Amino acid sequence: MSAELDLGAYLRRIGLKEPPRADLAGLRALHLAHATTIPFENLDIQMGLPIPLDLASLQAKLVRQERGGYCFEHNTLFQAVLKELDFDVIACEARVRLGAQGMLPRTHMLLLVRLEGADWLADVGFGGEGLLGPVPLDEAAHSQFLNTYRVAEEGGLRVLQSFHHGAWEDLYAFEPAPRFPIDFEMASHYTSTHPDSRFIKTLTAQLPGPEVRRILRNRAYAELRGDQVEGRELAPEEVIPILREVFGIEVQDGTTFRALGRQAPGDGSTSTAGF
Repeated sequence: MSAELDLGAYLRRIGLKEPPRADLAGLRALHLAHATTIPFENLDIQMGLPIPLDLASLQAKLVRQERGGYCFEHNTLFQAVLKELDFDVIACEARVRLGAQGMLPRTHMLLLVRLEGADWLADVGFGGEGLLGPVPLDEAAHSQFLNTYRVAEEGGLRVLQSFHHGAWEDLYAFEPAPRFPIDFEMASHYTSTHPDSRFIKTLTAQLPGPEVRRILRNRAYAELRGDQVEGRELAPEEVIPILREVFGIEVQDGTTFRALGRQAPGDGSTSTAGF
């Protein structure tokens, strides 16, 4: 028997007092609240723990334990919430292009929501550079606080792009066609275990907001305000306090992360490229 969604607990987690209606205003409210409250993070991968994607596990981790997760966790939970509220939603797979040196496997999950005959891209699982609200698949530019996005066409693909420093930058490319839980189980297994995966090589925690987007990668901490970036390399003893105080993730003292165990002094970077 599959777990039931505890909608009330989820809404309390993201700070909404009541369920929104299944319309564009409701989708926008849910998307903004989720994206700015539940952090994007890969601490379990860095600690060698499995990443279950069943609803019971996701609610235990992201809702009750007030942790975060990566795209498969965020968007699987968000899809369950949207379905519970009677939104017409499908899940799709994407290839990440941001920071990529070549073609990457399809290791990103996103959602398409159909409203009044139009498809809207909803994605609460892309971290610091990601959307704060849904965007339509219409190729027009859409501003979201300090950032601007569009969904461009590329043959049979759609490409989510963000506008920085006077140019459009690809974030990821996807086919607007439904994919299924088993597809994401496979992609998540690769992402969380393959030695070449970015999530194996890099500790990260990320949390976007209307005025500032906060990103930790290994010991590089950055705050993004539109095109303005401020960052520094943390001392080793600062990492756990930053996870607690900035990202709201409770981490036990003495916790070790595989990427930091290999990281050489001075190996941090304040670059915002990549996941």
